[in-house]
Amino acid sequence: MLEKLQSLEDKYNDLTELLSKPEVINDQSKFQKYAKAHAELNLIVSTFIEYKKVLQQAEEARQMLSENNDEEFKQMLLEEIEDLQNKKISLEHQLKVLLLPKDPNDEKSVIMEIRAGTGGEEAALFAQDLFRMYSRYAEINGWKIDIMDSNYTDIGGIKEIIFVIDGQGVYSKLKYESGVHRVQRIPSTESGGRIHTSAATVAVLPEAEEVEVEIDPNDLRIDVYCSSGPGGQSVNTTQSAVRITHIPTGLVVTCQDEKSQHKNKAQALRVLRARLKEIMEEEKNAELAGTRKSQVGSGDRSERIRTYNFPQGRVSDHRINLTLHKLDMVLAGQLDEIIEALTTYFQTELLKKVE
Repeated sequence: MLEKLQSLEDKYNDLTELLSKPEVINDQSKFQKYAKAHAELNLIVSTFIEYKKVLQQAEEARQMLSENNDEEFKQMLLEEIEDLQNKKISLEHQLKVLLLPKDPNDEKSVIMEIRAGTGGEEAALFAQDLFRMYSRYAEINGWKIDIMDSNYTDIGGIKEIIFVIDGQGVYSKLKYESGVHRVQRIPSTESGGRIHTSAATVAVLPEAEEVEVEIDPNDLRIDVYCSSGPGGQSVNTTQSAVRITHIPTGLVVTCQDEKSQHKNKAQALRVLRARLKEIMEEEKNAELAGTRKSQVGSGDRSERIRTYNFPQGRVSDHRINLTLHKLDMVLAGQLDEIIEALTTYFQTELLKKVE
């Protein structure tokens, strides 16, 4: 591990030198390439430098310990050595995590799909709560949301919504949100005051570039029709909504939230590419990628990754046995505590496989 880290530090130093050369500064293409590589190495190299500094400090403290007879000073040195040892262990773990193979999708934008599951109208209202939660989280992070397709109930719930979250590193933050989310609360439609359990499914797909997934136009059947639901005067009067069927796989994607047929077609193709990319990755490595069925399940209450309990004001993630009594904060988009805990857990699991 140390040889690998030293090699990365040497590469980082070489890049630092290259970025200061006039011929590189004047070549924007080359400068941006080197600057990106330099930035990607910054965290691991700075952590490694700190690690080497801790090793040096520990060695100096042990040397002083062997040369000193003052008991009080020796005790102080022993405490310092213990602190440095703990810091060394922590930094070693950080370095191992930083050396893990990068998920090539981590820096990408995502296409999210939320669907009401078990629970009727209450499930649709909960799906709306989830969409609002992710929208606020995106806003907090400075990401942009673009709704592609939506289907609302009469009282404002969401039967289904498909949207893009554009930004850097979005997938790295949201990739563990795929699965069934369960809610326990007294529905506003319930006169008897009984607690109901409902569910909604979430799927998170990394956006696929055109070069990653080539789509043969001959494999597509494209239908146009009038949009339905909210959307202004053009609704039900203009054939702007688009339905694309990918004949080889049977995948169907619809998009109607834009007033332009051309824009809806472009949006639908974005979703189709993401779904085809997922299928390709499943085939390449079913164990790592999982399957769409395991991602979103059937929407049944029992297939849950997280529970939002309103009477107790708590959120529980069942994969990592994490419970937070911060329901209002989580639904307001403050998801970092959950996401960081999930990231740490899955990184640790991956480390076990690598070691």
